[in-house]
Amino acid sequence: MVAAILLSALAMTLIVGVRYLIASGGFALATRVRQPGLYRGQGRQIGREIGWSLASAAIYGIPAGVVAWGWQARGWTRIYEDVGGYPLWYLPVSVLLYLAAHDTWFYWTHRWMHAPRLFRIAHAVHHASLPPTAWAAMSFHPWEALTGAVVIPALVFLIPIHVGALGVVLSIMTIMGVSNHMGWEMFPRWMVRGPIGRWLITASHHQRHHEQYRCNYGLYFRVWDRLCGTDRGLGEFRREFRRDFRKEQA
Repeated sequence: MVAAILLSALAMTLIVGVRYLIASGGFALATRVRQPGLYRGQGRQIGREIGWSLASAAIYGIPAGVVAWGWQARGWTRIYEDVGGYPLWYLPVSVLLYLAAHDTWFYWTHRWMHAPRLFRIAHAVHHASLPPTAWAAMSFHPWEALTGAVVIPALVFLIPIHVGALGVVLSIMTIMGVSNHMGWEMFPRWMVRGPIGRWLITASHHQRHHEQYRCNYGLYFRVWDRLCGTDRGLGEFRREFRRDFRKEQA
């Protein structure tokens, strides 16, 4: 049993690590095509981001592997495979429930991480990316990575979800985590600046967090930021801003 659990944890660590490399690498390539030279001069920073992110992959992968083993071998979780196990309308509802729960957890733990002592101990690693790149999505100190690693594994014991819907949640988590850090906006202006953008977080919103630190703490939705008065709108993507920002932090 122990060997099976360890093998599952190792497999999930590899999956998380490869998923990160593919997603971040894909968005970094898109940046090179769409925004040539945007990451110029940030090679050493990108190396650090990849190193921290691969370490985080292990921290995310171990609990995920234990949960995956428990689901397959013991039926411990509320993940189901029969699409008829719940009404079809529940599929999108379960995705929204997971995203809302994850967003709530992320907002409050992220805001907590900005307390001066915790920032120095852990969260400063993430903000050492000045400004962040597509490789920074999982660039966390191990203590911070732990706070993110427990969310989805905990939710699968509480909220029923089809295995396919869980895949959708993990895909959204990966895409938004990477795209929100890449330093340019991939979504159209009408969406970002329109009614949808008032509630959904994109790179423009998270960029402001990396500019000013004590604002825009959410991951998927702007709901908690709006309720708690920490929403400060959208950030800047001008190239000269990136150059000045790096000089100021040097």
